[in-house]
Amino acid sequence: MAPRRRQLAVVALIIFLGIVVGTVVGEVIGILLPEGKTIRDVFVNSTSFHVGPVHLDLVVFSFTLGFSLKVNLMSVIGVFVVALLLRWVW
Repeated sequence: MAPRRRQLAVVALIIFLGIVVGTVVGEVIGILLPEGKTIRDVFVNSTSFHVGPVHLDLVVFSFTLGFSLKVNLMSVIGVFVVALLLRWVW
């Protein structure tokens, strides 16, 4: 049972790191490329997925949970790059 959990954690890590690294690289490319160019639009345009906010009010405390994921072309490429790097290193 432990190896399967480890594999699931590795897959989650790959997806998370790939999206984070890819989004950062896409934003940097968007800053470096001039405004109005088509290639800049390819890297900068993204789709956002939102969950929440969910508000839970308990007597002693309350909190709000929400989640937003911004995915662009570089995030998808980042997932594949991180997967290859982790497969090569691990």
